[in-house]
Amino acid sequence: MVDLLELSSRIIDSGIVDVPVNRVTNELSEIADRLAIVESFSHCVAFDSGDGLACFDASGAQTGEAVVAALQGWRTDPVSHLVYTHGHADHVGGSRWFAAAAVREGNPLPLVIGHENIAARLDRYAYTNNWNLIINARQFGGVPGEMNLGVGGSRGGDLMAEFAGRGFLPADTLAPDHTFAQSATWTIGDQSVELHHARGETDDHLWAWFPERKWLMSGDFVIWNFPNAGNPQKVQRFPVEWAAALRSMIAHGPELLVPAHGLPIAGRERIAGVLDDIASALEYLVDSVIALMNEGATLDTIIHSVALPADTLAKPYLRPLYDEPEFVIHNIWRQFGGWWDGAASRLKPAPDAVVASAIADMAGGAHVVLGRAESAVEAGDLRLACHLADIAGWAAPDDPVIHAGRAAIYEQRRKAEPSLMSKGIFRAAARESLAIVNR
Repeated sequence: MVDLLELSSRIIDSGIVDVPVNRVTNELSEIADRLAIVESFSHCVAFDSGDGLACFDASGAQTGEAVVAALQGWRTDPVSHLVYTHGHADHVGGSRWFAAAAVREGNPLPLVIGHENIAARLDRYAYTNNWNLIINARQFGGVPGEMNLGVGGSRGGDLMAEFAGRGFLPADTLAPDHTFAQSATWTIGDQSVELHHARGETDDHLWAWFPERKWLMSGDFVIWNFPNAGNPQKVQRFPVEWAAALRSMIAHGPELLVPAHGLPIAGRERIAGVLDDIASALEYLVDSVIALMNEGATLDTIIHSVALPADTLAKPYLRPLYDEPEFVIHNIWRQFGGWWDGAASRLKPAPDAVVASAIADMAGGAHVVLGRAESAVEAGDLRLACHLADIAGWAAPDDPVIHAGRAAIYEQRRKAEPSLMSKGIFRAAARESLAIVNR
């Protein structure tokens, strides 16, 4: 069994990541007296209160059963409390397995606790069920049904039929029994547990604090990747408040930090250093973007002007392997400046296909535009290449030669990108065009 605290200390102190830090093993490790973590997607953290297990997050619908089995292999006590750090599907979807275990063993259902905004989130997931299935497939490089989701027209009706009866979040996901607005304190067994709300990745996020033991359950405020504060397909994130929450955590002086993704961290100074680095990175982006906004800069100027130092992004817990700073810049703009990017033509734009056809006509055809895109690839300008490949694809929505070229360009773009979100969306774009090629 890997000593998770020893592993995280070695990686943080050395700055060298030579093994995976975001592990999904569904194995349980006891990391402190009466405290255990099941590494999953997301993790479940369990405290043996003496009067039942208090668990933080239920993992997702696909992993929750294995998480419950791991917990039962550690303790036979029932789960008395289930705290949601926030309402994302990979944190609450596994609750159905917690409920099933309670019913099977003749125990009461766990008392579910969360922030008051979780109910609205669960309602929104039901209302936008198919949309969430689509964007999550695309985030991981998939195209539902290998359909064309954007190049050459809409397939909304087909997608609705394909997704009929499928749930982004299981209908039997447990809703919170008790909610709070800003803070709450629970006595669980012989321990007080403070719950603190702060907007960060979501508007319903909390972090939990065990004051007697100096334990911190950080949820997704710490994920051993660059903060998921920019996600291009999801609702608003809150980098300003995220950084402030990390500063508040430092002030509490935690000696053990247990995240919902990644490795637990031990040591007051080590934890403070990690939290400070994450907060400082977010604060730098916010301050830089707002300064340029106050000067009247467009989003285009800001995106290509603001960047974090390479040594910051090389830290083991700040690598941009899931989200990335450029996407956070978009979210800062959206939070403080709205959705318009400052280019007058994009305030009320013509359809992409109309603009693309006009450009292709002026250039001498979609094949000429694609050829220019391929030249841009050879010159190492993948950003320009993708713009031109899209124009060619929109101008010739049914041309298999054009779309074979577009797919090849996006595959090269995917390979050059560090973050899962970029890789997933660019892979999905390639597969959109390959679906046209293979008709």
